[in-house]
Amino acid sequence: MSMEINNTVRAEALALAPVSAGASLDRETAETAILQAIDKHGGEAGCAAALAQEFGEHPEFVCERMRWASSVVGALYA
Repeated sequence: MSMEINNTVRAEALALAPVSAGASLDRETAETAILQAIDKHGGEAGCAAALAQEFGEHPEFVCERMRWASSVVGALYA
């Protein structure tokens, strides 16, 4: 998969990925999880839609998950 994605998209996709927030991720592992989530949800727009749906159903969980994902992405893709 060859695409240019920004850190916001990476964080959204990582938040949706089936990766434990307690896991120590390196860039390769994070990239794999991010690309799989983007593929699973039908692209960047699909990830945004899935995250919005999760936010509507579980706002307390999604806010925490996005903070974690943003932190990981910021550290790995600075």
